[in-house]
Amino acid sequence: MRPSSNYQLSIVNSQLKMVWNLFLAYIAYFVCRVAFLWENWAMFADNRPNWLQVLKGGFIFDSSAIFYTNLLYALMVLIPLFFSPKGKSPFTIRYSLFTKIVFVVVNSIAVVANLVDCVYAQYTGRRTTTTVFREFESENNLGSIIGTELLSHWYLVLLGVALICMLWFLYKDVIKSYESRVKKSDCGSLKSTIRQILKSTINLFLFLAISVIAMRGGASTAIRPIAVSNANQYVRDPSQASLVLNTPFSLIRTLGKNVFKDPNYFENPEQYYSPIHHYEGKNTERMEGKNVVILILESFSSEYIEEGYAPFTDSLLHESLTFSQSYANGRKSIDAMPSILASIPMFIEPYVLTPASLNPINSVASLLNPLGYRTAFFHGAENSSMGFQAFAKAAGFQYYYGRDEYNRDPRFNGDKDFDGTWAIWDEPFLQYFAQTMDTLPQPFLTALFTASSHHPFAIPQKYEKTFPQGPMPIHRCVRYSDNALRQFFRTASKMPWYQNTIFVLTADHTNMLHGKNHAGPIAPYRVPIAFFDPSGQLPRGTMDAVAQQIDIMPTLLSLLGYEKPYVAFGIDLLTTPPEKTWAVNYNNGLYQYITRDTFIQFDGTNAVSQSTLKSDALGTTLTPTKEKSNALTPLKAIIQSYMRRMTNNELVIGNGE
Repeated sequence: MRPSSNYQLSIVNSQLKMVWNLFLAYIAYFVCRVAFLWENWAMFADNRPNWLQVLKGGFIFDSSAIFYTNLLYALMVLIPLFFSPKGKSPFTIRYSLFTKIVFVVVNSIAVVANLVDCVYAQYTGRRTTTTVFREFESENNLGSIIGTELLSHWYLVLLGVALICMLWFLYKDVIKSYESRVKKSDCGSLKSTIRQILKSTINLFLFLAISVIAMRGGASTAIRPIAVSNANQYVRDPSQASLVLNTPFSLIRTLGKNVFKDPNYFENPEQYYSPIHHYEGKNTERMEGKNVVILILESFSSEYIEEGYAPFTDSLLHESLTFSQSYANGRKSIDAMPSILASIPMFIEPYVLTPASLNPINSVASLLNPLGYRTAFFHGAENSSMGFQAFAKAAGFQYYYGRDEYNRDPRFNGDKDFDGTWAIWDEPFLQYFAQTMDTLPQPFLTALFTASSHHPFAIPQKYEKTFPQGPMPIHRCVRYSDNALRQFFRTASKMPWYQNTIFVLTADHTNMLHGKNHAGPIAPYRVPIAFFDPSGQLPRGTMDAVAQQIDIMPTLLSLLGYEKPYVAFGIDLLTTPPEKTWAVNYNNGLYQYITRDTFIQFDGTNAVSQSTLKSDALGTTLTPTKEKSNALTPLKAIIQSYMRRMTNNELVIGNGE
């Protein structure tokens, strides 16, 4: 056999053995998941998951964890291929043994972590995250606790030993296999060495590409790197998410994400501000049994409406209850979902990317479900896109309608209506939204997230000459989405549920700003917030008040006469005096606190700047300040209450209350 052929066979053989070794890791993770299910069967017996979805989700999360944890091992195997096999070859017996030890030790740690959670999850209801290191940092009795658990769960100890032995004895030695083959070849020439380097480089980059896909949880451009909250996508109930996850993934993806720390401003911050809402019957506009439709418009800045790029939306706002100042609580779509639907603002890090995202939460859906509401969330992208489906399930929405469901509906054109990048075009998907709601029993709560007013700022070809370009690329997309919204209301208005519905219209965040109101730290958060009632029961006009996304849930629940206590960080805009309304957001390390008259930036310790909004409506002229303003008391209380409830798992009544 020719030397080059020997070398090529050596590479193929080593690759197959490395694949086999990674397959052993998959087996170990799968067995650990079965053990987790067996040990915690009581958690799932009454509400059994969809097992195929659990397996699918488990494979995705296991792949991410396995490629994260085995990256060093794989590089140790692949990188030495750059060296010439002649002379001082790195493929020695000791190097071979070392790579084996690295593989077995790393995956043994993963096995132990997964098996420990078989027991620990019974107490926490979730997979262990990096918060565990802070939870037990002051405990001195961990040794005795661990010893007791080892004895009482001896069968898991034996299982762990068996899996570690499997990893050791079934391991295929990649290095020795490579060495034995390349010694038979004569690859010392410059030409052969260059060929070796090229082949090794291709193999290395191919593996790195596969690793990136596995770590992210998919190859689609519509999928952001998966987080622990994405496990909700594959289960029927958030309490089942731990079955899909694995502990190494939960630890890796929450590493450095422990952003919620009690600042200890007050002994009891909730004497100044409390997120617990009690219905007091103050709202005279009770509208029990009304349907609710929440429209979240992608990137619809208030500026676009004011500048005339969304004429229909502007006309709708004039027929609605609106507010003189209205703001988003974050800058990303993943910030908007918790803010709008669960009254949870974004502080420091997106909520859905933190360990707290696996805790039980209140949402407008979870609270209305027991009242007989049919709840559904709609988004025209891939069902896994942006983690929306996962959050919708965690928030209690009973149904999810995405691109998959749209494609299965014979009334529509399926992927012929796909924009080629993100989602189904807004116009057909909004029609699908209206038609699907017409099949839902009343009362229902639905929420829809549009998608077309988004980079790369394309519109359907048939509208290329209809909607002219604006100064910014997004302006034409806004015109298209605004017209799609017009067509939606034209269709919905003919349906029997229309007059019995409260429509909420807002945006997830702003985007490219250009107009006269684009400057200053407030402008990037200015989005519309409107309540539209076709029946006219809800007053119309503009209140001289501050509104924010986290106010939507408590305001809706008040309108619907919801009487039980619940946790929401926003306020009821209809019963709170306008002069006491406020908004808060987090901007590059600074908390921004907005009242009707004042804008303050706070670094977590001191106020750093402020502006008087009566004379400077956008806060463009900031005055440095070290004054300890009284306005900081409610802001500090909001921050501290938020941090305490996140770290103590107190986002629903009954959890630590």
